Amino acid sequence: HTEVDQRKGWIIPGFVNAHCHLELSHMKGKIETGLGLIPFITSVVKQRKASTEFILEKIAQAEQEMLDAGIAAVGDISNQFDTIPQKRKNRLRYYTFNEVFDFLQDANAKSAYEQFLSAFSELIPPPGQSLSRVPHASYTVSASLFKEINNSQRESEVTISIHNQEMRAEDEFFISKTGALIDFYKLFKIPIDSFQPTGKNSIHYLIEHLNPDNRTIFVHNTFSTKNDISAAHNWSNKVYWCTCPNANLYIENMLPDYSIFIEHDAKMCIGTDSLTSNWQLSILEELKTIRKYQSYVDIEMLLSWATINGAKALGFDDTLGNIEIGKNPGLLLLDPNFESVERII
Repeated sequence: HTEVDQRKGWIIPGFVNAHCHLELSHMKGKIETGLGLIPFITSVVKQRKASTEFILEKIAQAEQEMLDAGIAAVGDISNQFDTIPQKRKNRLRYYTFNEVFDFLQDANAKSAYEQFLSAFSELIPPPGQSLSRVPHASYTVSASLFKEINNSQRESEVTISIHNQEMRAEDEFFISKTGALIDFYKLFKIPIDSFQPTGKNSIHYLIEHLNPDNRTIFVHNTFSTKNDISAAHNWSNKVYWCTCPNANLYIENMLPDYSIFIEHDAKMCIGTDSLTSNWQLSILEELKTIRKYQSYVDIEMLLSWATINGAKALGFDDTLGNIEIGKNPGLLLLDPNFESVERII
């Protein structure tokens, strides 16, 4: 006879981690919390070097951590080749985002893009995985470089991921060319004489230069306003908003106001960011944080953010994101109290 295994909980599809920096896994615990984004970025630049063997070991451990936490797919920022050997094992489905930046140096945009292409031209994703070239953030990509990126990727099936309004300084810089980003450019001796402020929040610069035909994931959005969300939705119906709550607390000690995204029927998804800016790589821990600080967000809505919305944002909803005939999303048992998750399949 067959024994019936009875348990309490929610049976849900595998989680989708829509934003991660797997290549920074070796930096866990190296950077203090609450520094703010600019000191955080400066610390990453100064401390990211390590032996290849150590980096690869930590990448493998971090991937295992995601598997153990019920994650089925990852949108991963990859600016080195370090994660490629692990991705070729096909243990998770990855969308790799190769970031391009020229630090607003319009005159250097073409050469910066050509250098990037020559460095990464041999980067080919394994079968079932995806790759696209993406702009890093509003304050690091010139209008000319946006053109180079858009012209090289005209297919509408591409997903673009871009860091957005993670700190107040982004908006200050674009509105009036003031704030902490001025010091950031000075620190790295990058001239910004030719940059002209737009008088608007930074996301308006992005939607002016991004391609509305692509799926676009705006990541973090800690300081996005109602008007920003509305403007992005008017610009394209393929906009996704990825929140990384624990990373936002780790770096800026701030969370987005989720109520304004819900009010605008925003397609939300969830990311963990990296082990540089987080204590773990677990979508469940991100959901717990939202439930702790903004508990008005409905549980079913949260689960859709963590599964199907992320799958759609990455273009992986052909196999992942919900429990449906013909799909292979993996099945998880979520504790009724949201305390733990266990992989069933």
